[in-house]
Amino acid sequence: MHDVFGLIKPKHPLVSVIRFKDADIRSEYHHIRCSFGMYCITLKNETEGSMGYGRNSYDFNEGSMLFIKPGQVLSYDGHQSSAEDPGWALLFHPDLIRKSGLSKSIDNYSFFSYDITEALHISDEEKQSLNELVTKIEKEYHQLIDRHSQKLIISNIELLLDYCTRYYDRQFYTRTNLNKDVLAKFENLLKDYYTDENQLRIGIPTVDYCGKELHMSSKYLSDLLKKETGKSAKNHIDDFLINKAKNRLLRSSESVSEIAFALGYEYSQHFSKTFKAKTGISPSEYRSLN
Repeated sequence: MHDVFGLIKPKHPLVSVIRFKDADIRSEYHHIRCSFGMYCITLKNETEGSMGYGRNSYDFNEGSMLFIKPGQVLSYDGHQSSAEDPGWALLFHPDLIRKSGLSKSIDNYSFFSYDITEALHISDEEKQSLNELVTKIEKEYHQLIDRHSQKLIISNIELLLDYCTRYYDRQFYTRTNLNKDVLAKFENLLKDYYTDENQLRIGIPTVDYCGKELHMSSKYLSDLLKKETGKSAKNHIDDFLINKAKNRLLRSSESVSEIAFALGYEYSQHFSKTFKAKTGISPSEYRSLN
C-alpha cells in the first residue's frame, strides 16, 4: 500500500497511517481493481475524484468515512483536494489484532460490510476526536516499540471504532424521516413479493434480496431497521411470515406442511421451528387454540 501511494516503507509491519497530503497514488495503479488483505478506515475531506468499491463508486465531495475489511475489492481513479488536510487512511493487518479481544468483536462493527454509498458523514467536532486517536496510533508506532506498543495501538483502534459506532447511530437518528420511508418501502416489498408469488419460485425473501431491491447493503438495511424499530431485517421478515401463517392456519383447512410450502419454506420443520420460536407454540397448537 505504501508503494501504491508512493511512500517510503512503513514504520510498523502490521499497522500504518497514510496521510493523503503526503501521498499520491501512482498512475499505474489508477483504475486497477485490487483485493484488500487488510482492514482500512479512511477519512476524506473535500476531495475530488472517486473510489470504486465492488460495482459502485462514490464521489468524495465532503468529509466522509469508509470502512473496508480484508477481501473487499477497491479501485482508484486518482484524487485531488483543495483542503489543507485532505484526510487519512488507517490500515491494519488481521495479524495485528489476532490475539486480542478485538479479533473476536470486530465482526460486530457491521459498518465494515456497508456499501460505499453508505459512508459515515461526520461533523468537525467528531472529526477532531477521530484525528486525535489516529495521531496517537501514529505516534505509538513511530517511537521505540516495546511490550506495551501493540496493546495501546489496538486499544486506540477499538476506541476509534466505538466512536464511529456512536456517530453512525447519530446519522441514523438524524435521518429518521428517510428511514421511515425505507421502512415503508421494505414492508411494501414483502407484500409485493408474496402478491407476485415469488416465494414459489425462489423461496423465502432474504435480507440480501431486500437490500438489493432497496439499493443498500443487507447490513445497512438491518442496522437501519433495528435503530428505527428495535428489530433487525431478519426479524421483520420472520414476523411478516408468521402473521401470514396465522391467517392461513385460521382461515383454511390446509395442512401445516402445505402452508409452509405455500409461504416458501423448503422444509416444513423449519417453518414449525420458526413459528414456535416466535409464538411459543406449534402451528397445530395455535390452530387448535383459536
